Amino acid sequence: MKLQQKSIEKLRQLINEGTEYRSGPTLVLFFNEFGFKDLYGQGFPSRWVYTEDKLKSINNTTKMEECIKKILSPINFIGNNDILNKHIADFNQFLAFDGYKISRKGKEILIKKHTDLDETENVFISEDEFIAREFKNISFDNLGLDYAVTEVLKQRFEEIKKCLNVKAPLAVVFLCGSTLEGILLGMANKYPQKFNQSKCSCKKYDKVLPFSDWDLSSLIDSAQDVGLLGEDVKKYSHTLRDFRNYIHPYQQIRSNFNPHEHTAKISWQVLRAAIYEISNYNK
Repeated sequence: MKLQQKSIEKLRQLINEGTEYRSGPTLVLFFNEFGFKDLYGQGFPSRWVYTEDKLKSINNTTKMEECIKKILSPINFIGNNDILNKHIADFNQFLAFDGYKISRKGKEILIKKHTDLDETENVFISEDEFIAREFKNISFDNLGLDYAVTEVLKQRFEEIKKCLNVKAPLAVVFLCGSTLEGILLGMANKYPQKFNQSKCSCKKYDKVLPFSDWDLSSLIDSAQDVGLLGEDVKKYSHTLRDFRNYIHPYQQIRSNFNPHEHTAKISWQVLRAAIYEISNYNK
């Protein structure tokens, strides 16, 4: 079973903290089940570096499939089937581009060849179409957030414009990502019942976490689930989230990520689209 880089990165996230938090020693024990003989000690690399290296080592082998089945084994989600189903659905969005699809049958996790993208994938507009969309009368005042938060968001919005003008795409990506997260966190605080009851809410041990502990992925998915964002904006918001992860220099180097003007335009359009759709929701 061979996965592309994006799928490997998603699987790394599921292993390291997505399904449960795994420390360095726990990761060593996990991967040693697939034939490695590693020891945890001084000089051990960061968790994400170690996990990604191991995944690349077993990529295009039967052990990759075994690894996926282990991490998504239903026995690890007793009483939390909804969380397992969400992990499977999220990961399938990546695997669709590798030609695979995960399904669950009772106590088993099945992985089959899947040549067609899900129907929901086919309805998404292209990047160029998304960038070409026009949004009029975008205003942070229409979001209905606290005055102090609104003023900070406005300042960031103006700073993003300056970064676009001087062609600083990396700064645009990071500012757009943090501003989007601030908006969605503000909306969660504004509509706590809806976000807490969303099937996409961020949970640990089947308990919804405080909003301050939610990651951007859960905020995006929950915002779409409660009706604040459309499917297209949700999809490209996750693209922005992926871009923002490269705030860590070593991860940027390893993934050979070099943002350019097109990257900046996508990030900028995601932010504007989110403001527009949330503003319409509040009317």
